[in-house]
Amino acid sequence: MRRPLPRVRRGLPLRAVAPNAVTAMALCFGLTGIRFAISGEFEVAVTMIMVAGVLDGLDGRIARMLHGESRFGAELDSLADAISFGVSPALIVYLWSLKDLPRVGWLCALILAVFCALRLARFNAQIDVSEQPHKSAGFLTGVPAPAGAALAMLPLFFWVWTGETIFRSPYLVAPWVALIATLMVSSVATYSWGSMKLRNNIRFEALAVAVLIFAALVSAPWHTVCALCVAYIVSIPFSIAGYARIKRLRAVSQGGQSAAPAAGHAGP
Repeated sequence: MRRPLPRVRRGLPLRAVAPNAVTAMALCFGLTGIRFAISGEFEVAVTMIMVAGVLDGLDGRIARMLHGESRFGAELDSLADAISFGVSPALIVYLWSLKDLPRVGWLCALILAVFCALRLARFNAQIDVSEQPHKSAGFLTGVPAPAGAALAMLPLFFWVWTGETIFRSPYLVAPWVALIATLMVSSVATYSWGSMKLRNNIRFEALAVAVLIFAALVSAPWHTVCALCVAYIVSIPFSIAGYARIKRLRAVSQGGQSAAPAAGHAGP
């Protein structure tokens, strides 16, 4: 008599629950930001988005640490990102400023939300693609969703910091939001901080800088957030130039490799 084959258990592994729970928490914080924006508490609303960004950075690391990566987790993460960093910031910025310019303002809010979803859809479609020039060179394609959300709310950060009404003007906020949304779906090469590696001789200095940034966030959060956003914007031209340099080096290397076999078959 044949022994019955062991039953294969299907479903989500238990070790994948923790990172997915963190992703769900990020989604809750992102949606809660809309609730506070509706009641006019824009500082708390922005804080909810920033907490969602921190949790978004943790869920992937927890999944890799627990070996709990799954297709379900990847899809849930993209859905949470589309809401937390696309829909929520768009509604927050609209309720804060763009509602004073109803048609154009709502159009810019829609562009931010939809372009964020398009960026995440492009990212999911390229997960199994082996040939990704930007990724293989250590760069990202376009501005990532969390950074895009922070940059789109940069006028709000300056408004909270300074109290100047100019930063709340829809004539300033609307084109700025449209520009950031365009950068999110663009093919511009941006730095991938996760793929950057530090040399051994500057690790202590990097740790000291991280401690200073954390201390600044605690003592002067809005000043520090504005400075970080401006620094990221300034880094974009350098990332474009860095990728262009790597692209040229690759072209020269490939040209040399293709020329070597041809020289070997050349006649006397």
